[in-house]
Amino acid sequence: MAFVQFSKVSLAFGDRDILKDVTVNLQKGTKAALTGANGAGKSTLIKVMAGLVNPDSGDRVAQKDARIAYLPQSGLTHHGCTLLEEADKAFEFGYELQRQIDEIGDELAKNPSNTNTLLERQSFYITQLEESGWHRRQALAESVLLGLGFKRSDFDRLTEEFSGGWQMRIALAKVLMTGPDILLLDEPTNYLDIEARNWLEQFLQNFPGGFLLVSHDRYFLDVTINEVYELFNGELKRYPGNFTHYEQVREVELKTLIAAYEQQQQEIHKLEDFINRFGYKATKAAAAQERQKMLDKILAQKIEIPESLKKIHFTFPPAPHSGRLVLRMNGITKSYDGKRNVLNNLEMILENGQRLVVAGRNGEGKSTLLRIIAGEDADFKGTSELGAGVKIGYFSQDNAETIKGSQTILEYLEDEAPLELIPKLRDMLGAFLFRGDDVYKSLDMLSGGEKSRVALLQLLLRPVNLLVLDEPTNHLDMHSKDVLLQALTDFGGTVIFVSHDRGFIEGLANRVLELKNGEYKYFPGDYQYYLSQVEGEKNEDPSQAQNSQVPSQSQSSQAASQKQSSAVTPTGEVDRSKLSYEEQKKLDAEKRKKEKEIAKAEELIAQLEEKKAALEAQMANPEVYSNGEKAKAVQAEIDKVSAEIDTATEAWEALVM
Repeated sequence: MAFVQFSKVSLAFGDRDILKDVTVNLQKGTKAALTGANGAGKSTLIKVMAGLVNPDSGDRVAQKDARIAYLPQSGLTHHGCTLLEEADKAFEFGYELQRQIDEIGDELAKNPSNTNTLLERQSFYITQLEESGWHRRQALAESVLLGLGFKRSDFDRLTEEFSGGWQMRIALAKVLMTGPDILLLDEPTNYLDIEARNWLEQFLQNFPGGFLLVSHDRYFLDVTINEVYELFNGELKRYPGNFTHYEQVREVELKTLIAAYEQQQQEIHKLEDFINRFGYKATKAAAAQERQKMLDKILAQKIEIPESLKKIHFTFPPAPHSGRLVLRMNGITKSYDGKRNVLNNLEMILENGQRLVVAGRNGEGKSTLLRIIAGEDADFKGTSELGAGVKIGYFSQDNAETIKGSQTILEYLEDEAPLELIPKLRDMLGAFLFRGDDVYKSLDMLSGGEKSRVALLQLLLRPVNLLVLDEPTNHLDMHSKDVLLQALTDFGGTVIFVSHDRGFIEGLANRVLELKNGEYKYFPGDYQYYLSQVEGEKNEDPSQAQNSQVPSQSQSSQAASQKQSSAVTPTGEVDRSKLSYEEQKKLDAEKRKKEKEIAKAEELIAQLEEKKAALEAQMANPEVYSNGEKAKAVQAEIDKVSAEIDTATEAWEALVM
């Protein structure tokens, strides 16, 4: 069994201990998350595991030939070849194995004396090659690329044509395709939309090797991992179970520690107050010095707790009153090239208190729609009208560009905040990852991600009743997302938002608008309701499913939709009693035809698998494997049949979906 083990690994940067006697064992079947506060050293630990950073002390033991694949958070780019050619580089391990198999075949053809040793090595390499998926590399590459959101039309594009986020998707695809024994993934969902995240969840659930990943997406962790490693103050501790279970256990475990922490904080403040008040008075100097000694002793044993367990809560300024109707959109049509409509005749009514998530893959017009609603884009057809008394607050990643100057973060937000929120600013900044002296950073010194967090917090300080938020959870850790989610849940106004964080969506949305191929569908329920409806549509007859969930289209489309959906039950099944005789006949005929096609596809797959088994039996024959030319010919036939099986399986899957 492949494994990599780290024992008593330590690493320090200057006088700060990043890792202290860390011990961890990763092996086949490991499904683990690495958690800890920002700056705790998670990325550093993963780099140590990947062999990219040498620890100061400790042992790293890995099984011979164990393959470890590592994906960093960012910074990878690709150029000089097409997407498919770049993807094929992930299979270099297989090409090298095939070369060694061929060389052994050539040696066997010369009738050497050490035949048994060569045969054992060749058998080992053949097994490795088969398990790596190399023979199915083309189908695997296409499956992974499509799963991560690429289109077939992208396959022949040069890699340098893709943006930074898509460059990281290419890197993730290559890491997954290498078929490693151990996967180390640092924030793999950062650049994925929710559809690609769902695909990655399935991939990791079925992954036969072991993996350790860092992520700030609680839902993603809950459905992929079964153990959590927490890195805190340089020490690593293991917790069995999913991430939600870890949080529950950890909170109970630290109740006593939190109480002691709060008591210690009170004592520190009391001592500091005495020293500040009387330290310079001669009559109190001795007492102040004594208090200073006591304070130094406490600070030497200062209790620390994870940021995720520090309870921070804030509320928005009261939302100004508005009428029941918040937004009405009629016939919204938008095109960037005059050929393809990103939005096509969109109709929507939004009422006070609704929390609408706009769903859809990247490039489907989600951000465009939010810009139109916020009044940032006036180049469209149709009308967008706000209700009486509606005041919009709009956030997008572009807001960061407006934040500049020599002011500190704290000064900048104090100028923006209502008087009653100024005392809470330090806590609010802490919730948005500006802790300690970070609040004194000047605006011009901030990174793009830091500016985005300031822009989001700046928006939340203003009294508005319609929040339009484009990816508000980007650049936030899990704790910060929780604080923001609670504040938005308590918000007295209306929210329209886009997010790729499923847990955040499920916690906030009570309406869903799906954008797909220029069209739209409106779902008057939460995200789970939306998913159930989408799943139901997949199981419907195509002629019955079209437009079955679009209550806001034009009158003619709406009437057609109502007629088509009248025979569909809430569970997504067709109610035959509501179909005409001719419609029932057509439905039965299509069903019989599909069943025949499925049976035919299954028979073809069975025949091909029998053929492959026979060829593999030939390969085990000494007359074949000892003859280099014969072995190559049989292996080529096996590769051909394997490709035919992949094609036939894809066709079968398309039929049964």
